[in-house]
Amino acid sequence: MGMVLAAGGWPTWHQLIWVTVAMAAARTMAMSLNRAIDREIDARNPRTAIRPIPSGRLNVTKVWVAAGVSAGLLIFAAWQLNELAVKLLPVAMIILTMYHYTKRFTWLCHLVLGIADGGAPLGGWLAVTGAIAPPAWLLFIAVTTWVGGFDLIYACQDVDFDRANGLHSVPVRFGIAKSLWSARISHLITLLALAGVGFMLNLGPLYWVGWVAALGLLAYEHSLVSPGDLSKLNVAFFNINGYIGVIVLGFTLAAVLVR
Repeated sequence: MGMVLAAGGWPTWHQLIWVTVAMAAARTMAMSLNRAIDREIDARNPRTAIRPIPSGRLNVTKVWVAAGVSAGLLIFAAWQLNELAVKLLPVAMIILTMYHYTKRFTWLCHLVLGIADGGAPLGGWLAVTGAIAPPAWLLFIAVTTWVGGFDLIYACQDVDFDRANGLHSVPVRFGIAKSLWSARISHLITLLALAGVGFMLNLGPLYWVGWVAALGLLAYEHSLVSPGDLSKLNVAFFNINGYIGVIVLGFTLAAVLVR
């Protein structure tokens, strides 16, 4: 989305290819690190003990190798884009690495995760323009609060385990009810930031169709969970947010291309 809006339409194939490689490499690096760094915690948690590393189906050394290869691909992709992408790459890699340790010492771990993902539209934008403009910062805020918000919901299912094992989260620190309210506020900020992008770039009615769809889906997501009933948490976390990402991107692309 950052790439498309920065280009004012379809980017060059060079940009599209290398931004996609960078995105896939960054995600694979971060997820591999997450599984490797948290393997002992995952093994103690009944919910995550069935994951490939704790269950013994996957050797942790291979996961470390995957993280290293992905880091190399990310560095190479940045070099194919522009000077600013290379200069800011260490910042991105530090954030992608440090997130996995934050729940060991701060309940702000959800915000750090949001910032890690919020860097994606900034990266897409600067990959095209070689600079970061105000709309890109709004996209950063939108993704940061969107991801941080649904991670607040996701963390509610592990509150007892986290508390017993000395791990930190908003649900552990403030309780599930306040965590769910924090997620609602976060997602309100998401919608406001996306609205700001629409007004700032004058994106037209198709963009606002996607915005309304995101509003409806976020409202539905929050209706699925409550302090007394987290049984539909996985639907709220995985399914609904997957729909939101695809729909908002699709309508943004359509809005830009038909102008």
